[in-house]
Amino acid sequence: MNKRLLSVLAFALVISAVASWVLYRLIVTKLSTSAKPAIAQVVVASRNLEIGTLLKDSDVKTVDWNDPEPKGALGAGSDAIGRGVVATIYEGEPILETRLAAKGAGGGLAATIPPGMRAVSIRVNDVGGVSGFVRPGARVDVLIAGTPPGGSNGLGTVSKTLLQNMEVLSAGQDMQKDAEGKPVSVPVVNLLVTPQQAETLSLASSEMRIQLVLRNPLDTQTVTTPGTAVSNLFTGETGLPQQSRPPLPKPAGKPVAKAPPKPVVAQVAAPPKVVVPLTVEVITGTTRAETKFKPDEGKR
Repeated sequence: MNKRLLSVLAFALVISAVASWVLYRLIVTKLSTSAKPAIAQVVVASRNLEIGTLLKDSDVKTVDWNDPEPKGALGAGSDAIGRGVVATIYEGEPILETRLAAKGAGGGLAATIPPGMRAVSIRVNDVGGVSGFVRPGARVDVLIAGTPPGGSNGLGTVSKTLLQNMEVLSAGQDMQKDAEGKPVSVPVVNLLVTPQQAETLSLASSEMRIQLVLRNPLDTQTVTTPGTAVSNLFTGETGLPQQSRPPLPKPAGKPVAKAPPKPVVAQVAAPPKVVVPLTVEVITGTTRAETKFKPDEGKR
């Protein structure tokens, strides 16, 4: 009885083993026939590549890419070697054209500056640098404090927001974003600005005290602020008084043509009336006599 039971169990084991092997072969065959052929070859990172890295042969590799090729992906390692990284690339991630600096731009901080922009260094301390929380990739506002030209008219030191929503390129010599947000005290912060903003910051850093104000990177709204002064801390007023300015001269218009003066008619006196005397000749015999008299004399 025991031998028959053992024989049945052994037969069942053999049958199950054969069935498992057949099923395995069917699955492998199915998977091998349904595998997609490689669509293209894509250059990927062979290790984590940080911002500013100058790519070498050992930093990249070419692999078969079965999925649709990412837009802007490089197809040859020679297109990436010698170029700087402007955005972090992780191991196995395709290297895109937008993640690299232009050919010949090199690496380091200069490669991360977009065309038309500038990097300006600002000296900060623990207070000005928001206790070390100003890290690469952060967004900050720039505040200035000082005395305006011509005096403050009794207001004391005046504070004003100079620039808003500035991107921090590097803190000290660190260009890597800190995902953990750990504070690190640095003496210098580099901001990404336009050429005109660079002139403004250069003048402000030499003439005024500068402080950075940390803001949420998602908050891109620009707020118009009136500024404040030391006197406002005691009076409770807000903003700065408008400085009186002399009235602007009225623009000179076209001269109005005046009518010519009327000619003055000279009063000419009438000439005196000439009175011709009357002459009466009287002849008496051989004697002749003349008598003259005015015409008015006869009317008397």
